[in-house]
Amino acid sequence: MMSTEFPEWLRGRTDEQLRALVTARPELITPVPAHVDGLAARAGSPSALGRALDRLDRFTLAVVETLTLQPGPITRKALRSSLDKAAAGTAGKKELDAALDEALDRLRTRGLAFGPDDALLPAPGVVEALDPPAGLGPPAAEVFRHHSPEALEVLLDDIGAPRRDGSPRDRLAELLADPTTVGRLVAEVSPQARAALDELSWGPASGRLPNARRDIRTATAQSPIEQLLARGLLGATGDESVALPREVALFLRDGRVHRDLSPRPPDLEGARRDQVLADRTAAGQAFTLVRTVEELCEHWSVEPPGVLRTGGLAIRDLKRTAQSLDLPEWAAGLVVEIAYAAGLVASGGSVDGEWLPTPAYDGWRVKSTEDRWALLASAWAGMDRVPGLIGERDDRDRPLNALHPDLRRPAAAQVRAQTLAVLASAGPGLAPAAASVLARLSWEQPRRRGAQRDRLAELTLREAEQVGVTGLGVLSAHGHGIVRGDGTAAGLLAPLLPEPVDHVLLQADLTAVAPGPLTSDLGRWLALTADVESKGGATVYRFSERSIRRALDAGQSADDVAGMLERHSATAVPQPLRYLISDVARRHGRIRVGTASAYVRCDDPSVLDEVLADKRAGLLRLRRLAPTVLASKTSRATLIDSLRAMGYAPVAESLEGDVLVSRADSRRTDGPPVARGAGPTGPEPDVAAAAIRAMRAGDEAHRTRRRPSHGPDGQVPRSPATATIQALQDAIRQGSRVWIGYLDAQGHATSRILEPARMEGGYLTAYDETRAAVHRFALHRITGIADVS
Repeated sequence: MMSTEFPEWLRGRTDEQLRALVTARPELITPVPAHVDGLAARAGSPSALGRALDRLDRFTLAVVETLTLQPGPITRKALRSSLDKAAAGTAGKKELDAALDEALDRLRTRGLAFGPDDALLPAPGVVEALDPPAGLGPPAAEVFRHHSPEALEVLLDDIGAPRRDGSPRDRLAELLADPTTVGRLVAEVSPQARAALDELSWGPASGRLPNARRDIRTATAQSPIEQLLARGLLGATGDESVALPREVALFLRDGRVHRDLSPRPPDLEGARRDQVLADRTAAGQAFTLVRTVEELCEHWSVEPPGVLRTGGLAIRDLKRTAQSLDLPEWAAGLVVEIAYAAGLVASGGSVDGEWLPTPAYDGWRVKSTEDRWALLASAWAGMDRVPGLIGERDDRDRPLNALHPDLRRPAAAQVRAQTLAVLASAGPGLAPAAASVLARLSWEQPRRRGAQRDRLAELTLREAEQVGVTGLGVLSAHGHGIVRGDGTAAGLLAPLLPEPVDHVLLQADLTAVAPGPLTSDLGRWLALTADVESKGGATVYRFSERSIRRALDAGQSADDVAGMLERHSATAVPQPLRYLISDVARRHGRIRVGTASAYVRCDDPSVLDEVLADKRAGLLRLRRLAPTVLASKTSRATLIDSLRAMGYAPVAESLEGDVLVSRADSRRTDGPPVARGAGPTGPEPDVAAAAIRAMRAGDEAHRTRRRPSHGPDGQVPRSPATATIQALQDAIRQGSRVWIGYLDAQGHATSRILEPARMEGGYLTAYDETRAAVHRFALHRITGIADVS
C-alpha cells in the first residue's frame, strides 16, 4: 500500500505545490517525468534523496530522522513529544511548535514526508537513505543476523528468556525492544560496562574488538565488554567488529532520539566593529584589488609568463608576479585567479603558450572603478576554483600551481555562497569568528560537514577580506550587494571610493609623488614612463633613462612626454628631468636594428666605429657591410638588449625601414567564456510551470489509458518558422492545444495534436495526443502550426 500512497499524495498536490517541489529539487525534472508515478519514483531514488537530505538544516533533519524510526504513521503530537526532551532548555513551547510546523512544511514541500498531521510518514526511500539515523546502530535483528540459532538459544537462556515458538533471532529482537527487559539487563552489568554502553549510545554505535565472535556466557564473562556480549546488549557484526543494537541505544537515551536539539541556528559570536569604518576599509581593499588586477594585466601585456605543459603558472612566475605586485604569494595567486575567472587573462596556447590579457580586459579597463570591482567580486564569488590551495600538493604529491586545472572543486562556489550568506545574517557591525561561522554552517547543512567544507569556508573568510567584500571581518554594504546578486554592489561602493586625482608632484630628484589614486589614463601613462619606487598613502615614481626610453619606444616623442608632465604636474617640471628627457630623446633612435638575422644602421659612421671597438660587442659577431651598416647573426631582440646594456639607445625598425612602436596593449589572446556566479539553484518559474503542465498531461493519459487520437483531416499545416515559434510560445503560456505538421525520420509529413509544455535547446517538449505520450520534437522538423478546431 505504501507504494501507492506517496504517488497518490503527490497527485493530490496543487500545481503550485508541485512547482515548489521541483524548484527545491530541480533534479526531479531533468528530464521531465512522463507522469506523476515517474515523478514519485525519481523522488525516491537514492541519489535524489541524498541531494535533498543534504540541503536540510539540523532541526529539520532531526524531524525526518525521528519519523524514520517509527514503525508506522505518527501523529504530530507524538512527534512533538519525541522532540521535546531533546529540545528541553533550548527553546520554549511556542518556539518549538512553530519550528516543528516550519520543518514539516519544508519536508512536505520537498517530498521527504507526506500525510496529514495525524498520520505522518517519511517518503519512500528516506528510511534507507538515512540508515543509520541519528547516530544509531542497526536494529537487533540486523546485529544478530549472522549468529547461529544455537548460539542465540544459549544467549536467550542466559538472560532468562522463556522458551516459546519462533526463531531465536526474532525472540531476541522482541526482548530487546522491551524497555523492562533491557533495564533489567543493564542493571546486571558492572559500572565499567555501563560506562561503555553510555559511550556507545550517542554514537558511533560500533567499534573494533579482536575475536568478537568468541563464545561467552554470563557466568564466565570477565571484562566489561564480555558482560555486554553475554547479555545481548552488544552484538558481534563481524570477526573484529561489534555494534550496539538500536533498541538498546534508544533505551539508554531515555526516549530521546537526539542528545540536544535546537530549533534555531547557533548565534554568531565575534568582535563588534563600527559599520561605517568597516565599509570604508572594505572599499579601500576593493579599490586596491581593481588597481592590482590592472597592474597585473599591464605587466603581462609586456612580459607574459609561459604556460606549463601540465597547465597553470610556474612557481617562479608566481613569485615574480607577487614581487612586482608587492603582495604575498597567496594574495598574488588570488589576484591571478580572479582575473582568470573574470575572463581578463587567458592562455595563448595549450602547449608552450603564454598567459596574456584578453580583449575583454580592454573593455573592462574603461569602466568605472566600482563597475570593475563588481565584475571581479562576482567572478570570485561564483568561481569553482580554490586559490587557497596554490602551493599545496595533490594526491600524487605534485604541486598545485596557480591557474592549474586541478584547483577546481565542485563545492567551492556553493561553500563560498553559504559562508557569505552566514556573514550577511550576522547583522551590522558584527565580525563573526571563524569557529562561529563553521558552527553555523554545520547547523545549516549537517550532512555536508567535513574537513574540506571547513577549509573552503576558512579560505572564503580570508579571501573576502582581500577582495573587499568584508572589512575588518564585517560584511560591507557593497558586499551585501554581491551576496544578493541584485546588481546594487557597484552603486553602494561608488560613494566610498577615494576620488582619483589627475596630478602628481614632480621633484628635483627625478621622482613624482602621486598624492592619491591616479585616474586610469594618468596611472597607465605614468607606469609606462616611470618606475614605482614605493607605495602607501602616496605612491612615489622614479624617472630614469630606462623608463624614459620605454615611453619613447612606445611611440611618444620628447615633447609628448614633457607636455604630459606639464599638464599633470602641480609643480613646475624640474630642469634635471627636462635634461634627462631631452638627452635620452637625442640619442634615441640614432641606431636602428633590423633583421639579417639582425643589422645595425646609423647615419653617423663614428658611432658604429665605437660599437665595433667595444670589447663587449665581441659576442654579437658584428660585421660591417657599409660605412653606416653593421650586420649580426644574433636576433634583433638580443642585439637591441645588448646595445642598450652597452649604453646605447637603439630602436627597432621594420623591413621597410620604419620605426617599430611597441605598444603595451598590443598582445592579447582570445579567452574562454567569462565565469559567472552560480545563479539560482532552481529552474526558472516558467520552466517549472511548463514541466508541471507536461507531467499533468502525461499523467492524465497514463491513468485513463487514452487511445491515441487521429490527426485532423486535410493538408498538413505549413507556416513560417517565426510564426510557428511565436504560436508555440503562446500555446505554452495559455496551456492550449495546437495542430502541427511534423517530418518524421524518413522525411514524411505527419499531423500531430499537441499540448506544448516547454521549448528549449531547439526542442519542444509536449504531450502528443496522437501518440498518447510525452515526446520531444525538433523545432526544425515542424512544418507549420494551426489551431485545433
